[in-house]
Amino acid sequence: MRTLLTVEGQTPATKVADITKCFNEKHELGFWLDIEAPDESDYELLEKTFKFHPLTIEDIRHQDQRPKVDEYPDYNFSVLFVAVLKGDEIALLEQHLFVGAHYLITVHQEPSAQLKELQERIHKSPELAQGKPSFLTYLAIDALVDATFPVLDKLDDVVDALQDDITEKASRESLRRIYNLKHTVSELRRFLGAQRDVFQKLITHGIHLQQDDMTLYYRDVYDHLIRQYETADALRDLLTGAMDVYLSTVSNRLNETTKALTVIASLFLPLSFLTGFYGMNFAYLTGVLESPYIAFALGVLTMVISVAIQLYFFRRRGWI
Repeated sequence: MRTLLTVEGQTPATKVADITKCFNEKHELGFWLDIEAPDESDYELLEKTFKFHPLTIEDIRHQDQRPKVDEYPDYNFSVLFVAVLKGDEIALLEQHLFVGAHYLITVHQEPSAQLKELQERIHKSPELAQGKPSFLTYLAIDALVDATFPVLDKLDDVVDALQDDITEKASRESLRRIYNLKHTVSELRRFLGAQRDVFQKLITHGIHLQQDDMTLYYRDVYDHLIRQYETADALRDLLTGAMDVYLSTVSNRLNETTKALTVIASLFLPLSFLTGFYGMNFAYLTGVLESPYIAFALGVLTMVISVAIQLYFFRRRGWI
């Protein structure tokens, strides 16, 4: 699906002939072409009409790139990522940008809510796109980068809720979620670090075809990436802390269980001794304890006293 924004606004005609005509006639004024889920005709358009290098077309076809900016004589090719949270997993969606002197072409396989929102914003305020392709490029990049902030905020809420659950009850499910989230945050941190390096290069060199003193704008995007990277670092530390809390909770629960079993075993130790002692068939014992009622009462009383003495000492030492 193609969306074309020219200096007059959004154009419903998105046939190859219309785009070629726009490229030839309004090249100097500037336009933005957005391609979602490209097919063979789109690849042919990019390669034959815009004369993009086959390596860039191959990158779009096969995906699985990393954030980068490649400079060609007539355009720059950039790869950025947008993070989308699905449960406890993060999907990193590739966004490909061809930045020419007077145009911007974005290509992506999945629908991009950020670019759709930007297109609606430009449709309401056409002056944003008129005569300023460099600023339009900045708006698109800024929208894609800022899309990661809600994901990080949601991850922060998930980690906080997970820590509360672990404190109340540490379960195997909690441990599994900690591992999954830690892997997710580490993967996000890796890509944020790569995108940070890309924009550090843009601040230093700029997009040479669309410089127009845009360094300040890209510095703002770079600042956003620094904040995102630091947030991802903090989330990783929080998950490490959650793992420590989980291990401490499990250890404390094991200690409580061991303490309870030890107390029970200790209580039965004198009882076992007394039952064995009164069970001996010595003539003296059978003579003294001739009455079964006296024998039963004496045995029970001795056992109760021994248990009471043990409980007193256990409580006094703080064991129970």
